[in-house]
Amino acid sequence: MKHNIKITIILLAMFIVTQFIGLYVVDYYTPKKVITPGTGIVVDVPAPPLPYGLETPEVETESQYNSLFLGIIVAFIFAILLFLLLTKFKIEFILKLWFFIVVVIALSVSFLSIFSKFVSYALVISSVLAFALAIFKIYGRNFFVHNITELFIYPGIAAIFVPLLNVWTMVALLILISVYDAWAVWHSGIMQRMAKYQINKLKIFSGFFVPYLDKKMRKKIQNWKKTLTKAQLRRKKIKVEIAILGGGDVVFPIITAGVMLKTLGFTSALLVIIGATLGLTYLFFFSKKKKFYPAMPFITAGILLGIAVSYLVI
Repeated sequence: MKHNIKITIILLAMFIVTQFIGLYVVDYYTPKKVITPGTGIVVDVPAPPLPYGLETPEVETESQYNSLFLGIIVAFIFAILLFLLLTKFKIEFILKLWFFIVVVIALSVSFLSIFSKFVSYALVISSVLAFALAIFKIYGRNFFVHNITELFIYPGIAAIFVPLLNVWTMVALLILISVYDAWAVWHSGIMQRMAKYQINKLKIFSGFFVPYLDKKMRKKIQNWKKTLTKAQLRRKKIKVEIAILGGGDVVFPIITAGVMLKTLGFTSALLVIIGATLGLTYLFFFSKKKKFYPAMPFITAGILLGIAVSYLVI
């Protein structure tokens, strides 16, 4: 096991919680068919608008889904190349601004889906809260704020992308992302370099981030406390282990669950979440320390199993 059982359970719990928050947010922004009481007439209820004038196109044909799929792939490649270019020239302030804008938009999308049901001026409240949390996250580097905001960032991103995909383009996207993830981790090492750059240089990370002390280090500190003064203890170097789960590994299962939610309903979305969780659990329990693994191939295998079961039982 790569991390101890406690840290593994924490990562899995955050992953699962984010998936269900994602289902709620995606469902909020999904058009509904409502049966009028008394008449039995089915009425189409449009989806609530996204904040800041964001719009997703209305897709009616398979060819439109295919075109949007190609657009997503091109945008994904462009984003990676732009990130690598900015890191090469060490333009950190632009990268931080980029992260900041994405965080504000994604949090606002998620918060609006929650607050709009309970308070007036939901968009204003959502925007102010999202802006404040983004500042703490990007520029304050608070560990708790970082992970709490991650719970809501990926549902917001998913709500934007779900309308652009159907089941088959989603499956194709998962396979392509999994192949890229495996290549980037096992062959080129790009993923490791990007993660290290984010953590060490930008002091931010797109994903869950849990620092902890291993058993040996905790024992050392206990022994030091018995023999050293506080001043001597402060000068000691303490090695901190880091457990991470990348943002892509969290958001793609949410997007897939959202696509299945609008296609076959809640049960299908739930099966996708279960499959993704099983794939990630397998990786966590059978991975080895000091080795890097691409999570998406394992998660995708679980997701595809969930989709297959959906079509068999629903």
